[in-house]
Amino acid sequence: MTSTLVEQRSVKSALKPRIKFYLDKNDPNYKLKMAIWGYFFLLIFEGALRKWILPGLASPLLLVRDPVAIYLIILAHQKKMMPASPYLYIMTFVGVISVFTAVLVGHGSITVALYGARALLLHFPVIFIIGSVFNRDDIILASKAMLWISIPMTILIILQFYSPQSAWVNRGIGGDESGGGFNGAMGFYRPPGTFSFTNGVTLFYQFLGPFVFYYWLYTKSVNRWLLVAATAGLLISVPLSLSRANFFGLLIVLAFTLLAVSRKPAYLTRVLGSTVAIFVVVFILSQLPIFQTSLEAFTARFEGANESEGGLQGVLVDRYFGGLLSIFTKYNDLPFFGYGLGLGTNLGAQQFHLTAIPEGEWGKIAWEQGLLLGLTVVFLRLGISFSMLIKSYQKLSVGDLLPWIMLSCLLLNLPQAQWKQPTSLGFSIIIAGFQMAVLKSPKKKMVS
Repeated sequence: MTSTLVEQRSVKSALKPRIKFYLDKNDPNYKLKMAIWGYFFLLIFEGALRKWILPGLASPLLLVRDPVAIYLIILAHQKKMMPASPYLYIMTFVGVISVFTAVLVGHGSITVALYGARALLLHFPVIFIIGSVFNRDDIILASKAMLWISIPMTILIILQFYSPQSAWVNRGIGGDESGGGFNGAMGFYRPPGTFSFTNGVTLFYQFLGPFVFYYWLYTKSVNRWLLVAATAGLLISVPLSLSRANFFGLLIVLAFTLLAVSRKPAYLTRVLGSTVAIFVVVFILSQLPIFQTSLEAFTARFEGANESEGGLQGVLVDRYFGGLLSIFTKYNDLPFFGYGLGLGTNLGAQQFHLTAIPEGEWGKIAWEQGLLLGLTVVFLRLGISFSMLIKSYQKLSVGDLLPWIMLSCLLLNLPQAQWKQPTSLGFSIIIAGFQMAVLKSPKKKMVS
């Protein structure tokens, strides 16, 4: 009993320097960390700025995180915090070469080429800056921020789901009164939350999932009511989002968590207790008309999409691995340097009046940059993912569960996320950066 009280007091005392650290402007990494937090919050609330707060600036706000990324790169170089990573060097080289090939032998537009290069030259380095600057305390703080944000986010998507598209909460980009939802099922639309497009809701809850599952194993390290509320939000988001990717993402996080705890029989009691608590939350939610109606719509959407696209194979196997195979089957007659970096973006499609561009990320990369440069980008992303998989498993082998559970989200995003879409790009960068940060830090004692 005494040891438990000591552990609880140590955790509370550990929070004090962490809070002070973030308010201490004399800390050498203060500006870098604040900029990373700015990137994080702009990712989540960029759509709110473009829809509700500053709709007249919707177009320039599409690039709102770019200045933050530039600032981070400049400051990291000044403070010598930019890691010497071969992944970073090669990606930068490929990005620069791709700009020149796009202008000289591709579509010929320097504007489109530079717009397309943003992901490679501005945002990709942010992964390594986060990994260099952040530590496990920062990740824990961010995870709790995600739990808190999930509460108003869930309330918002409930309002969006049950409100007409003409309602204020459903305003589209630039204050578009026709609505920002995406057609779902049974007359209901997929809600976009605070994001510019509906994929943001799926990505947000995929990112939230690992933290919720992790804290159910360490319930004394977080406010219990906050965890219950975040868990309810995570479960409610599945039918409300009308997204199969959100559903399957939740299952993958669960699978990674079960694999983690299976290696430590001591966690069995915690898992059973957490399972009971989650089932109680599910039972209470199932009694609510709001949840029942959205579940019916999700079931209709799920069955309809399965008929047209296939079930688990359509969401995970075909989209994930099929994209790599399509590079060799669909795009083997491409120009050597492709049709030009940036052509697959909305800006490129609008400027050149394109009616069809490749949908899959890997195929789109090869289509823009050619097989040599395109495959280099693909394998760099796969290489980083595989490296983090190995390191996360090594952490798991010594009893550190957090990197492994977070890995479930990273593998769904970093290898094949749509980097031409700003929200998808942002989540990919944040998820990968957080994963890199949590891997470098030693395991801290958590209260179970």
